[in-house]
Amino acid sequence: MTRRNSPTDSIKEPVRRASAQPWFERLARLGYAAKGLVYFIVGFLAAQAAFGSGGKTTDTSGALTTIVSQPFGKFLLFLVTIGIVGYVLLRIVQTILDPEHAGEKMDAKRIATRIGYAFSGLAYAGLAVTAVKLMTGSGGSSGNSTQDWTAWFLSQPFGQWLVGFGGAVTIGIGFSYIYKAFKGKFRHNFKLHEMSNNEQTWAVRLGRLGIAARGIVFSIIGVFLIQAAKQSDASEAKGFGEALASLQQQPFGPWILGLVALGLISYGIYSVIEARYRQIMH
Repeated sequence: MTRRNSPTDSIKEPVRRASAQPWFERLARLGYAAKGLVYFIVGFLAAQAAFGSGGKTTDTSGALTTIVSQPFGKFLLFLVTIGIVGYVLLRIVQTILDPEHAGEKMDAKRIATRIGYAFSGLAYAGLAVTAVKLMTGSGGSSGNSTQDWTAWFLSQPFGQWLVGFGGAVTIGIGFSYIYKAFKGKFRHNFKLHEMSNNEQTWAVRLGRLGIAARGIVFSIIGVFLIQAAKQSDASEAKGFGEALASLQQQPFGPWILGLVALGLISYGIYSVIEARYRQIMH
């Protein structure tokens, strides 16, 4: 029996051909490196804030602002922006083709993974827009996007339920990162045959610490979203930088923030390792 073409096949084939080109892999690897630099800066600034040597808690948009303020900052930000665009293209390909899984069977886990790819692509597309605005001098991100989106959802029918659901999903994502860090299966995404034993060991260590740190921050963001839903108050919602700042306000806050900051620095380094050794298209 011959297989009938699905409506999505006409989309998949040109995407598959494009993703097989050498330029696509180079652009995707630059994307991992750019993401690594952004998270390294976020973690470095948070570590400075935790240990009282300047710095501040910020998010990825704040990291871009830090980059553009350096000598030759616009040129460096231009390179980072190209990388971010490459990462967005990779996420689009992963959403459409699901290259990291084999077979045709589509189960709930794979659907959720592809939805995650899509949302990740949207988030980094927004970050790329912010970068372009900073380069052109038209300003970066304005206001608090997390609170803006929360306010918009709260104004919709069943808005509190939508925001609460979003918070629960965000906590779920955070826990999934922590579980991923614990299991360490992400090592199979690397070209292990090209890595020494020492490189493999450090990639796993940095990955575990970094991915767990992201999981903690996402879980905190989710808790704040649920709080915003309960009180129907968008100002209760917190973004990445504010979630980090909340850690500093807890007992032993500087130590907790310092550990998470070191985790984010580790994630930045881990992403650079991904840029070199990750299998882009399985």
